Amino acid sequence: MLKSIITWALAALFTANSIAISLRTNYNAGTLIMWGCSAALVVYGLFHRSIDSFTATPVGRVIKAVFIGGVCLYAALFLFVAVSGYSGRAKGDEKALIVLGAGLRGESVGDLLRRRLVAAYDAWQENPEALLVVTGGQGPGEDIPEAVAMQRWLVEKGVPEACILVEDKSTSTEENLRFAQALLAEKGIGADAPVAVVTNAFHCYRAGRYAEKLGFTSVRTLPASMNLTTLLPSYLREVLAILYMWVFRRQMA
Repeated sequence: MLKSIITWALAALFTANSIAISLRTNYNAGTLIMWGCSAALVVYGLFHRSIDSFTATPVGRVIKAVFIGGVCLYAALFLFVAVSGYSGRAKGDEKALIVLGAGLRGESVGDLLRRRLVAAYDAWQENPEALLVVTGGQGPGEDIPEAVAMQRWLVEKGVPEACILVEDKSTSTEENLRFAQALLAEKGIGADAPVAVVTNAFHCYRAGRYAEKLGFTSVRTLPASMNLTTLLPSYLREVLAILYMWVFRRQMA
């Protein structure tokens, strides 16, 4: 009885969160993972007796052990992402603040991206000599490049256009940083200069590692805040992204 109550409570929580993030943001891997978890909990809630009977068989015990091992590994990586997002933080003497792009709705800055911009703007006010580099091309469901929307947001806040470099062609974190590096080089800021990558906390570890692979030798990160509804799907998605980076992106040209 208690197991059934917990299962349905979690199913309701995951479903409510999935609906909330679907209304607030564009669809991505994190959204799909949340819907998948919701569906899995509902299926278990409906058929838990049959599933429990199967897991009591020899084959079922093996599958159950593999499943539990996978969940434990995922949980360990989840914790690693959560902790690592707050290491290597910006010191305030950076030559540039590289703001990584995130989804728009039409031409409007989404919640994740707005929080990155707020963090970058606050840091720039403390260090107005730093250049702001806004990054991000135009993706599905977006009417303009992300970097253009970011530039508009900063200019409306009072940042002079001369302080903003716009990189509007990238389609990934790696390209965000690679193309930003080229823009900074044109301004005489080399890869050995201190820079900060501004993104949400869940994204900081991967962004920092990509920057190091590209040759930045003094890269720091500036973690932006997050809305509670986007917290879980963002971290769940980031675990997969980090695994991909570790396995397939060990070296970068």
